[in-house]
Amino acid sequence: MFRKLQGGNLEVLKFGMYVLFPIGWMYYFGTNLDDRFATKGFWPTAEQSHKIPLDKEEIDQELARMRMVDAMKREQRQAAEAQAQAQAQAQAQIQEAQSQQ
Repeated sequence: MFRKLQGGNLEVLKFGMYVLFPIGWMYYFGTNLDDRFATKGFWPTAEQSHKIPLDKEEIDQELARMRMVDAMKREQRQAAEAQAQAQAQAQAQIQEAQSQQ
């Protein structure tokens, strides 16, 4: 059987495999997607998803909320940086005291 797969016949077989393998792969994974890959509760419901503000008041409220969240994150970051800086200064003082002894 393999003796017949020489020259042009081998090239035809390889070309057929190159063409049919991706098509078969796409057919296998492209059919019946709802039953094969569906996970209940994966996509958020309308109540859980974002609502895009349309009125000016809603836009202003959303901007105020986003600015408040940013301000809280900034305060937390600054507090963490201040704490880290205080710890670094304390470590430096401890090392300086140990080196003087």
